[in-house]
Amino acid sequence: MGECGSPGDVNSNVLIAHSTGDAQLDKAVWQWLSWDKNQKTKEQIESLLQNGKHKELRDRLCCRLTFGTAGLRSAMGAGFCYINDLTVIQSTQGIYKYLERCFSDFKQRGFVVGYDTRGQVTSNCSSKKLAKLTAAVLLAKDVPVYFFSTYVPTPFVPYAVQQLKAVAGVMITASHNRKEDNGYKVYWENGAQITSPHDKEIIKCIEECVEPWNGSWNENLVDTSPLRQDPLKKICDCYMEDLKKICYHRELNVQTNLKFVHTSFHGVGHDYVQLAFKAFGFQPPIPVPEQKDPDPDFSTVKCPNPEEGESVLELSLRLAEKENARVVVATDPDADRLAVAEQQNGCWKVFTGNELAALFGWWMFSRWKENCSEDADVKKVFMLATTVSSKILRAIALKEGFHFEETLPGFKWIGSRVKNLLDNGKEVLFAFEESIGFMCGTSVLDKDGVSAAVVIAEMATYLESKNLTLAQKLVEIYETYGYHISKTSYFLCYDPPTIKRIFEKLRNFDAPESYPNFCGIYKILHVRDITTGYDSSQPNKKSVLPVSKSSQMITFTFQNGCVATLRTSGTEPKIKYYAEMCALPEQ
Repeated sequence: MGECGSPGDVNSNVLIAHSTGDAQLDKAVWQWLSWDKNQKTKEQIESLLQNGKHKELRDRLCCRLTFGTAGLRSAMGAGFCYINDLTVIQSTQGIYKYLERCFSDFKQRGFVVGYDTRGQVTSNCSSKKLAKLTAAVLLAKDVPVYFFSTYVPTPFVPYAVQQLKAVAGVMITASHNRKEDNGYKVYWENGAQITSPHDKEIIKCIEECVEPWNGSWNENLVDTSPLRQDPLKKICDCYMEDLKKICYHRELNVQTNLKFVHTSFHGVGHDYVQLAFKAFGFQPPIPVPEQKDPDPDFSTVKCPNPEEGESVLELSLRLAEKENARVVVATDPDADRLAVAEQQNGCWKVFTGNELAALFGWWMFSRWKENCSEDADVKKVFMLATTVSSKILRAIALKEGFHFEETLPGFKWIGSRVKNLLDNGKEVLFAFEESIGFMCGTSVLDKDGVSAAVVIAEMATYLESKNLTLAQKLVEIYETYGYHISKTSYFLCYDPPTIKRIFEKLRNFDAPESYPNFCGIYKILHVRDITTGYDSSQPNKKSVLPVSKSSQMITFTFQNGCVATLRTSGTEPKIKYYAEMCALPEQ
C-alpha cells in the first residue's frame, strides 16, 4: 500500500498523539493524511482521529470501493471507500496502468471524460473537479484526453468513446442516487460499460498504485495541456444527427398540436432534450422552470429518482395541467433514464418501466417492419432485457418471429451483448431494464433518456393521429401478446450483514442447502440462485446466466406461473423485489 513517511513530519506527530492502537488502521490513517491534498477531506479524517472515532475511521479507511452494476458508486466524503479526490485519482491511476497493458496505441487513441452536476461543499467535491483530476492523471502520462467543456448526459460518454475511437471513457455521475452520492462509470472501447474480467483487473491495478503520482493532483492540466481536446460540439452534432435514424414521422411531429412537458430533475438533461425534440421536428417541450437548471441539492424533490412516480413528478404534472399538455417526460439527473406520465380523464397515469418497454418494443418492431427492405430477415432481429425485467418482449418476439435474449441485471451486460450481436451481423432494435432504462436503436450501447424521451413523444404523436393514447395502446399490446402484470419495489437496508443473513436463510430454509418449497400457500416450482450458480429447472442444476458471486440474487418460479426475484441493488442500499404474472394472449 505505498511508502510510509518519516516519523518527524506533521502527520506522524498527529498520529503519535492520537494512535488508534491498531497497526493496520494507523497505517491507513497515515496514508490518507500523507496523500490527500484536499483540505476539507483531510480535516474530516484528522477530526475523527482526534476525537477517538476509531470505528468510523476503520469503516472509512479499511475497505475499498468495488465495481457494482454501474461502476464505482458511494457517498462523497473522506475515506478509501468513499468518492473523493484521492480515490478518483487512485482509480484513474489503476485504469491507466491496465489500459497501458491492454492497448499498444493507448497514447494515440486517447480517453474520454464526462461529468454531471453533482457536488458537496463540505468535502470540496464536485463532479467537474473529479473529472478534472481524472483527466490530470492521464494528461500527466501523455495520454490525449477528450474532456467535455461542460456537463453532459451519461450516454454522451459511451457514444464519444465509439465515435472518437478512444480506448475507454469515464463518466463522473451517481445518476439518480441521493444528493450525497457520486460515482465513476467506466466504458470500454466498444462503448459498453466494463464487465468482468476488466473490472477485477482494474481493481488489482488500483491496489498496485495507490500513492498519487507526480502530476496526478494538477487539475489545471485540463486548461493548459495541448493533449486535451473538447469534443462537445462534434459529439453533440453527431449524436443529434444519428438520432434522426430512429425518427419515422417527422411530418406528423412538425404539425402536431400535442404539447409535452419535460423535467430534467435539477440535472443535465434540459439543453439536450430540447435539441433532440428539434432534431425530430417538434416544438421544444415545456420545461419545468424550478427543475430546469442544475442544482446539486435537488432542492424540489425528496429524492432525484423519477422512478418514484407521482410523488416526485408533482411540479411537472401541475405545470402540464396548467399548459394543457397531455404527456410528461422526466429524465433523471444524468439523463440516462426516462419516466413518462400521461393525462387521462383528469387524472395521471405514471407508466412503470415494464409498461414503457411494452410500448417501446411494439413501436420499434412495428417501425422496423414498416420500413425494412423486402429481403430483410426477421430472424436476424433482436431485442434484449435484463432477467428481472418484464417478459413482454419475449411474448412479442414469439408472435412476431424475432429473437429475444435476457442478461444479468445492469446495462453493462446488455451493452456488451448488443455489441457482440452487431459484430455478428445481427440487428438490435431495442433493449431495456425495468428501472426505466431504455436503449432505442444502437447509436449508444447504454441506456439513454434523451433518445427515449423524443421517441416516446413521436409515438404519442403518431397514436394521437389514430385517436389513441399511450395507455390505450398499452392495453391493445397486452390484448395482442398477453397480459403481463408486474410489481416491483424495494426495502432499504443499510447493514450488509443483515442482507447476507436474509439471503443465507433462504438458501438454508428448512435444512442446510434447501430453499423454501412454499411462499404462504403458493407452491414454488423452481429456484435459480445467480449468486451460487444453482438452477433447479436445468437438467444439470446449473444456471444458464453467468454466476455473479459479488451480489445476491434468487429467483422463484411458482406453480401458478408467477416469477419473483429478490436481489441486492448494485448502486444503492436496497433489497429489490420483482414479481410478474404472464398470461397467454386472449387470457
